[in-house]
Amino acid sequence: MADGIKFVHIGLGPMGANICKLACQKEGFELVGAIEKVNLGQDAGEVIKVGKKLGVPLSDDLDAALALNPDIAVHSTLSSLEQVKDQLITIIRAGVNIVSTCEELSYPWETQTAIANELDTLAKENNVTLLGTGVNPGFCMDTFPIVATGICQEVRHIRVARIQDARSRRLPFQKKIGAGCTPKEFEELKQAGSLRHVGLEESTNMVAAAMGWKIDEYCETIDPIMTEENEVSSKYMTVKPGQAVGVEQIAIGKMKGEEVIRMEFRAYLGAPESYDAVYITGTPDMEVVTKDGIHGDIATASVTVNAIPRVINALAGLLTMKDLPPVHAYAGDWNRLINN
Repeated sequence: MADGIKFVHIGLGPMGANICKLACQKEGFELVGAIEKVNLGQDAGEVIKVGKKLGVPLSDDLDAALALNPDIAVHSTLSSLEQVKDQLITIIRAGVNIVSTCEELSYPWETQTAIANELDTLAKENNVTLLGTGVNPGFCMDTFPIVATGICQEVRHIRVARIQDARSRRLPFQKKIGAGCTPKEFEELKQAGSLRHVGLEESTNMVAAAMGWKIDEYCETIDPIMTEENEVSSKYMTVKPGQAVGVEQIAIGKMKGEEVIRMEFRAYLGAPESYDAVYITGTPDMEVVTKDGIHGDIATASVTVNAIPRVINALAGLLTMKDLPPVHAYAGDWNRLINN
C-alpha cells in the first residue's frame, strides 16, 4: 500500500460528494473509481468540487471499478439495508473492504438478523471487513454514549438527546423531517415510511449490546413539531403557521418493563438551540453536553473517512462502531495508519 489507500466511492449525492472530497484532500488517499447513475463521464473532481480534475470519470460499472483492486469501497447510497444488500455483496465478493453510511447497516443484528448473518459470513469467507457508520447512527446516539460509560462502575439508564435547528441543514434533510408539511401531509409521509430519522432502533440496540442488556420491549413515536403563530424561514423555504417545522422522534428500550434507554431526536426549523447530550444514571451519574450540537454533514464525512484505517486493519466480518478501536482524526499521511 506504498502508493496510498486506494478507494472506490459509490454514490456521489450531496453527502457522498462531501465524504469523497474529504478523503481526496487527505494525504495518502487515492480515488480510483467513482460510481453513480447520473453525470456519467464527468470527472469526479468536478462533481465533488475538489478544485481540480482527478482523472476519474463517473461510471455505472461497479465491477470494473472493483477490478482496480481498491483497498476499500466507500458506500453512500441508501438508508435501507434490504435495498443496498446486493451492492454490498458484489463488493464483498470482489474482496474489497467497505465503509458505508447505510443507516440500517450500523447495527443490523437485532432488526435484520438474517441479512446481518449473511453479510458477516460472506465477509469472513472473502477476508474483508464491512462497517456501517455516520454521525447518527454511528456516533452521536450510540458510540458517544457507549464511550462515555467507560468511567462508570455501573449504568442503570442512558438517555441521549439530539436537538437540531434544521435551518442550516441541506434541503433534502429539511424535507426528510417534514418541514412545510400540513398535519395531513406529515401523517401521509409518516405512514409511507418516508418521513423518519432512520437509525434510532439500531442505536438503541448497539448501546444495549455494549451494556450487556437485552431489550425485550421497544417502542418508537414520530410526531410533527408545528409552528404556532409566526412564520419560520430557512434558505430553502418558509413555513407558515399550521404547518410542521420538523419532527420529534422518541425511542424507548425496556428490560422487564423498566426503561433503560431513551433516545430523543428533535430536528426542526427555528429550534432555540442545537445540542447533543448524553445523560447516564449510574455510578457516577453523568451529563455530557455538546453546545451548538454536532454538525451532521461535517461529522458524517469526518467519521466515515476517519474510520477507513480502522476498517482496513480490522478482522474480517460485519463489524459495528462498538467493535472497533476509537476512530479519530489524523493530520499525517493516512497510509501510515494501515497495519501499524
